[in-house]
Amino acid sequence: MTIEIKVPSVGESVTEALLAEWFKQDGDSVEKNEPLFVIETDKVTLEVEAEAAGQLKILVGEGETVAIGIVVGEIDTAVAGDTAPKAAKEPEAEAKPPEPEAEAQPPEAAKEKAPAEPAKDTPPPEADKEAAAPEAQQLSPAVRRLVAENNLDPAKVSGTGPGGRVTKGDVLLYLEGRPAEEARAAASVPAESGEGERRQAMSPIRRRIAERLLAAKQNTAMLTTFNEIDMSQAMAMRAAYKEAFQKKHGIGLGFMSFFVKACVEALGEIPEINAFVDGKDFVYHDHCHIGIAVGAPKGLVVPVLRHAEKMSFADVEQAIGDYVAKIKDNRLELADLEGGTFTISNGGVYGSLLSTPILNMPQSGILGMHKIEKRPVVVDDEIVIRPMMYVALSYDHRIVDGKGAVTFLRRVKEFVENPERILLEV
Repeated sequence: MTIEIKVPSVGESVTEALLAEWFKQDGDSVEKNEPLFVIETDKVTLEVEAEAAGQLKILVGEGETVAIGIVVGEIDTAVAGDTAPKAAKEPEAEAKPPEPEAEAQPPEAAKEKAPAEPAKDTPPPEADKEAAAPEAQQLSPAVRRLVAENNLDPAKVSGTGPGGRVTKGDVLLYLEGRPAEEARAAASVPAESGEGERRQAMSPIRRRIAERLLAAKQNTAMLTTFNEIDMSQAMAMRAAYKEAFQKKHGIGLGFMSFFVKACVEALGEIPEINAFVDGKDFVYHDHCHIGIAVGAPKGLVVPVLRHAEKMSFADVEQAIGDYVAKIKDNRLELADLEGGTFTISNGGVYGSLLSTPILNMPQSGILGMHKIEKRPVVVDDEIVIRPMMYVALSYDHRIVDGKGAVTFLRRVKEFVENPERILLEV
């Protein structure tokens, strides 16, 4: 029986996808529910699993753009158990009598003959590499090409794929974070010449991100206002309750839940920041669907916490943890990204001290969190050292006035600096 492998639908608005990577080779045996390949659309990256065990036949190679629903491979379930017969044939090969030349040749003759042609006995550098690094043979063709183009040692790249396999995304993430000295050393042309370069096609997700960011700059009256938050109380509360929180809910207590809850309260007071412009109308939301910007190997994604106004601290942390796991395993669905009314972006996890976030259209507001840094501040006419965080609110000035933006940011500051106000809703 032959089962067709089709590109799955990921949403009504998506009609095509990039077949980014096959995890298996043509003719390989696969198990049921084993990841077969990755597709990339302009919104999500998704792994497709085998529906049954059998032998894989690849019909469409990686790197091809394919329509949703097209058949890209087949699984022959009749060949699922063929590994046993192959093993049974091996004893027959061992039973064959040795070649006469090999039987008649004494060890001394072999030793004398070996030095006669030393060049032939020396394996080429490529063979040495393959023998020394068998794990490289397990890389997919796309990963092998990327590793070869950048002169990388695969052993240095941490794999996040099934069984610790190194994926294309792992290599791209490694390339982004490697030191400049290592990058220059790996370049085929010395950096001093100023001529080293390489060209790489944009992925569908990266193209979509570029389009949306450019549209936000061109089609909104975007403005940014700033404030700073004393994180002392939030840090003290987190330190006091993090163990009990972890024990009860099975998830760590982070600062994102403080900001999500603070933003929900502030959005209730400044509803235009939870709205958007639609032609000549303003559309207001009676719910808070908070998008959380998460950096992923393929690009920035913004999964949405639906009805955050009804969520507890534990609900927020659990939902974020679930989304991070789905992103890592390429399980994020299009529905996870849709319907956001406001976005929070935490550049502080990368060390950013201050930035101006760009609106996530059609939303009219986005909050940027940043690095917590000890700074001298004046409290009760005294200079003290406090853990401070700069926060930035970018907003669409067509619907949000400066007064509303400043008030929103001030309310977020008040809630985070006094977390008990969130619980008491005052």
